[in-house]
Amino acid sequence: MTTNSTVMTATRPSAIGRFAALDALRGFAILTMVLSGAIPFHILPSWMYHCQVPPPDHKFDPNIPGITWVDLVFPFFLFCLGAAIPFALQRRMEKGLTPLQASAVILKRGFLLFVFAIYQPHFAAGNIKASAEWLPWFYALLGFLLLFPMMMRFPDSLPKQWQWAIRVLGWATAAVVLSRLEYKNEPAHFSLYRSNIILMLLTVSAVFGSFAWLATRENHLLRLGLLGFLMAHRLASEQPGLMKWITDLVSVPKIWYLAYTHYLFIVIPGSIAGDVMLKWLRERRSDEQWNWSTRRLGLITSIGVVMMLVELVGLKARWVELTTLVTAVLVALSLYLTRQPTNDTERLFRQLICWGSYWLLLGMAFEPYEGGIKKDPNTMSYFFVTTGLALYLIVSFTVVLDVWRIKWGAQLLVANGQNPMIAYVGMGHLIVPLLSLTGLMPLLEKVTPGAWLGTLRGVALTLLLAWIVSLFTRWKIYWRT
Repeated sequence: MTTNSTVMTATRPSAIGRFAALDALRGFAILTMVLSGAIPFHILPSWMYHCQVPPPDHKFDPNIPGITWVDLVFPFFLFCLGAAIPFALQRRMEKGLTPLQASAVILKRGFLLFVFAIYQPHFAAGNIKASAEWLPWFYALLGFLLLFPMMMRFPDSLPKQWQWAIRVLGWATAAVVLSRLEYKNEPAHFSLYRSNIILMLLTVSAVFGSFAWLATRENHLLRLGLLGFLMAHRLASEQPGLMKWITDLVSVPKIWYLAYTHYLFIVIPGSIAGDVMLKWLRERRSDEQWNWSTRRLGLITSIGVVMMLVELVGLKARWVELTTLVTAVLVALSLYLTRQPTNDTERLFRQLICWGSYWLLLGMAFEPYEGGIKKDPNTMSYFFVTTGLALYLIVSFTVVLDVWRIKWGAQLLVANGQNPMIAYVGMGHLIVPLLSLTGLMPLLEKVTPGAWLGTLRGVALTLLLAWIVSLFTRWKIYWRT
């Protein structure tokens, strides 16, 4: 490629209707989420854990500002959830799906996610009370296997009656097993109050985010306007008045709270980005004329990674003024590098960078508010900074996957991003139970003692999980809600 005008052939993403970079970011989020739970506890540096639960005691301290890489994985996943909403609903509506039918689809998905949020901790080995030491691991593995008939997307060639029979058998078996299990903590038996908070937040975000998109699918300005009402709820829900009344009316104590919708500060911007990505998938040509050089694209790609490192290091070290200045410089540079787009992909990069720059700068403007950026309790700065970082990384992944067509390594992220439910529970319900039942887990822990060898063990187990999930994806075995 020359440094001036040239022609670059860039293919569409491998799967029709999928945005490869979005799958890669989702895969990155889910695997780093798994890794954060697989590394040794207590003994690593503070930047290896959630910022508000530092070692060695890991006691929650809401007064500690800052973020670490562990604090990025959940908002990145939420951003991907929001961006996927147009992909899930837009084409169905263009084929004749009415808003009422779309609402039913959203509620069905929400119900299945809710079931998943309740189901997972009931089959977690650490929660189960049993007479034999091996039994909790057996039940954890059984819970994983039962999710295949319950959640798997069956091939179209399988007759519908067989699909229903398998589905009913899976759900019935799970119900029988759950009715017989006992638990270490109260309540001693199955309870809707025992849930996975991460999955519950995803459930609320998916339902409310989907309805927000459905109501504003042709009007981005109106969708952004919803954030104003969300801010009103955030500021006024604890004061007597309309917002508190609505909160008390619809929240179900110990199960879900309307405050969970505050993560829509990430999901709604993600849905706008999803609209932009879907439009690009439809309109992009395979023989685009490029005006940007390889060096320019390389700089754009690098900025996404550098920006993330700047925010992580600067905000945790509390170099807020310097971090804000460097962020502004990187934003200006990225806007300069994406000037004068001439084809669909360049215009995509320009739009995503503009949105990412806006959310990043807005997040930095909010940084002093609420005592500095924090994941827990979440702050306005946290919502917007992580949203901006997600957009910058989407651009970096798109250059790597769809412009340069580099598949090595990134393809593993894509495969896991296409199968996130299996990836999420695969460590606790497949790999660790199998290693524990076979006696290999104690041996593995014995030969990898200490902080950094233990971290290496966590990385190896995460890579093993990633490879297993990629096999399921290659074999077209998916769990879908």
